[in-house]
Amino acid sequence: MDITLLPSNRPPERFYRGGRKITDFRGEPPAGPREPEDWVGSTTALAGETCLGITVLPDGQTLADAVADQPEAWLGRAHLDRYGPDARLLVKLLDAGQRLPVHAHPHGDFAGKHLGRSHGKAEAWYILDGGEVHLGLTHDVTLDQLQSLVNNQDVDSLLSLLHRVEVQPGDIIYVPPGVLHAIGEGVFLVELQEPEDLSILLEWRDFELDGEQDGHLGLGFDLALHAIECRGRSAEEIRELVRPAGVGPSVFPAAADPYFVLERVVLDGESCLEPGFAVLVTLTGQAALDGTEQQLTAGTTAVVPHAFGKLQLRGRAEILICRPPDVDR
Repeated sequence: MDITLLPSNRPPERFYRGGRKITDFRGEPPAGPREPEDWVGSTTALAGETCLGITVLPDGQTLADAVADQPEAWLGRAHLDRYGPDARLLVKLLDAGQRLPVHAHPHGDFAGKHLGRSHGKAEAWYILDGGEVHLGLTHDVTLDQLQSLVNNQDVDSLLSLLHRVEVQPGDIIYVPPGVLHAIGEGVFLVELQEPEDLSILLEWRDFELDGEQDGHLGLGFDLALHAIECRGRSAEEIRELVRPAGVGPSVFPAAADPYFVLERVVLDGESCLEPGFAVLVTLTGQAALDGTEQQLTAGTTAVVPHAFGKLQLRGRAEILICRPPDVDR
């Protein structure tokens, strides 16, 4: 099995603006004003959809069907033994053309109990263009306080509850399930997440959203808000979640290991990476892959099956290797 270069996969008419940084990154013509996400190597559909968001391979087969047809070739025996035929990963390029709403994602336990889903939605970001992000409560709040802010759509008060953090290109941010957050306008990032589209929205003013209808996962806010972390996090705790990436086989905090792994490779010559299902995002430069005619150039994305074997890279490039959780961690 070979590595497959992937075209962009931008669901149209999302509820927030953005997308130009994605098309510029990929060297594509500008698209619509509300295509702020590129779902890369996706076996997951958008909430309420059956196909939209799922990656279609060049032969016309979806990645989800390809993995289902040959799970061991795509994922490897050790992954199958531990997780079954579930890739356990979704990667996105995300261009925040406007600040995203304050929201959070449920933990897997909550999602399994109340939504019948196989995962929650932990996520983590690698920053390509910096700016401001809002992450985690500065002090403890009650569910009643959150409910009141949601009912009144008191956006200024909601934002004032969260830590404001300036992020730079090359920073990583881990967002545990339940933690309130909002990505600021102008931020461009690569996101790794559990493969679900589950968001609890605490604000919807100024967005193309019906938050009263769609903001609570169909559970009602009385129940959905129980998925949100209400404890404050200290500045020191936030610094554990936000930091420069560095290089190596795992640049996220150890707390992210049960969900996904990000390797950052700064290639100047040759490098050999271990086999395994992966999504590649080439940020800069150019690299050749031994055993294939494929060239990884800046702005390209690719999906790698486990059966391809070791990745022998040659060239000069910066590449993100996005992987499911390591079965040995």
